[in-house]
Amino acid sequence: MSYHFSTHLTTSWEQAQERVRAALQSAGFGIVSEIDVAQTLRKKLGIEFRPYLILGACQPHYAHQAILAEAHIGTMLPCNVLLQQQEDGRVEVSAIDPMASMQAVANPALADIAQAVQQQLRQVIEALSQQGPGAPLNAR
Repeated sequence: MSYHFSTHLTTSWEQAQERVRAALQSAGFGIVSEIDVAQTLRKKLGIEFRPYLILGACQPHYAHQAILAEAHIGTMLPCNVLLQQQEDGRVEVSAIDPMASMQAVANPALADIAQAVQQQLRQVIEALSQQGPGAPLNAR
């Protein structure tokens, strides 16, 4: 089982970020954390790295259910969505597969929650892949 699902966008880095943020918001996810890995590597180590951004996406309803079912599940939240610039100019967008990550937790109550979040994240990635380079996002 793969631990993520991905698509590629043929847009600028800035446009890709806008599209991903809008798609996540449209699906009910908030972005609760953001890690600019390239900026961090530059600042802390003096290393130049390709644009690489990790967005911590949270669907509050499901996060609350997961925490009620498993008190320490916060160590595995939020769901990460990765944007990374490819050498060919495209931007790869990848989302964690919550079903894969929740297999590490021996709590069957998390299965339905992980499956629902998996379906929503998969729909976000599929919606992004179906849009043309400059296509507007359709609100759901």
